[in-house]
Amino acid sequence: MNRGRISAYGRMVAVLGIVLLVGCAFGQSKPAWIDGVSPDYPSAQYLTGVGQADNRAAAEDRAYAALARIFKAEVSAQSKDWESYLVVEQRGTSHDERRLALDQLTRVSTDKVLENATIVDRWYDAKKNLHYALGGMQRAHAETALMERLADLDHTIHSDVAEAHQTSDKLAKVRALRRATRNLVLRETYNADLRVIRASGQGTAADYRVQDLSRELDEYLSSNFVLAVSVTGDHVEPAERALTEGLIREGLRVATMSSGTEAGAVDPHTHPELLIRGMVRVWPIDVRDPQFTYVRWCSDFEVVNLSEQQIVGAISKGGKEGHLSEREATAKVIRVMQQDLSTDVAKAIAAHVYGESELPAEAIRPAGCPREGVKGKPAAVTQ
Repeated sequence: MNRGRISAYGRMVAVLGIVLLVGCAFGQSKPAWIDGVSPDYPSAQYLTGVGQADNRAAAEDRAYAALARIFKAEVSAQSKDWESYLVVEQRGTSHDERRLALDQLTRVSTDKVLENATIVDRWYDAKKNLHYALGGMQRAHAETALMERLADLDHTIHSDVAEAHQTSDKLAKVRALRRATRNLVLRETYNADLRVIRASGQGTAADYRVQDLSRELDEYLSSNFVLAVSVTGDHVEPAERALTEGLIREGLRVATMSSGTEAGAVDPHTHPELLIRGMVRVWPIDVRDPQFTYVRWCSDFEVVNLSEQQIVGAISKGGKEGHLSEREATAKVIRVMQQDLSTDVAKAIAAHVYGESELPAEAIRPAGCPREGVKGKPAAVTQ
């Protein structure tokens, strides 16, 4: 009997001990790392970020975000050295879009760096019902990973620059310089991250400068690589002007066409590498709408390598717009057409030139863009 009482007493003590331990885990005094200082994770060895939220998962996410902000701030501080590239990359666009390009670069590098981060501690404030998380990464481990990435990029950049300086193919030279510049900017974002990781704040200099490669590419494009644009069909002048302006914004040089000549004839003082030739059509359509009149537009463009007389890519674009009258609908469709040609079509062609994406060998015509003449469309309209 006494033995049973002792056993029950022991179980009660054990349960009470567990409750006390749980209470300590959730109600212990606030750890020092919440205020940014921790003897367990000294700043000389660890990079840390604190997150808080009303649930554990959100607190951990915010801890990682706090770490990411440290890297983003350093990349932004260093980005003035890459402004020449960012302006070329987003030529003629707003500051917000250039910032978007920088944010994309930052995200690529930071996501890679954060692979070395973990949640190293947690705390729950029972009085405030708040969860805290401490994200951290060991500086030494993160530095090793970054140095390996920098070495890979350095090798790639050297290969691209060597190819650009050795090849006699103008398009290959443009693409190699473009790759080298893009990889060098990415390398510089990693180098900015390395400055954060290292307690000394020192990075590792590259063998090339972004400004120098950007300038070399710009000068080569302006003096050695020319595109020609030839548009036929309806509303030729606004269509040709929009496409030309879009290509120029992408950093490409465009030759002027000799007026009154056949498609492909250009200023005799220039020697274009590529010809962008296409047809644009605009015509009213009947959609049986009692209030609005609709007009459709359609375009087909081909990219021709003039030295080889070979079509290397094609792109189509089209759509329809409606308004109260045919005149107003036509004016609206021309504005939309110009916008699409100066952005979507010009960007697709530029991406092909720079080797960032390939155009299809044959244009994929959008819905409603006929291959043959149709009723309601000018008789001259054919493929």
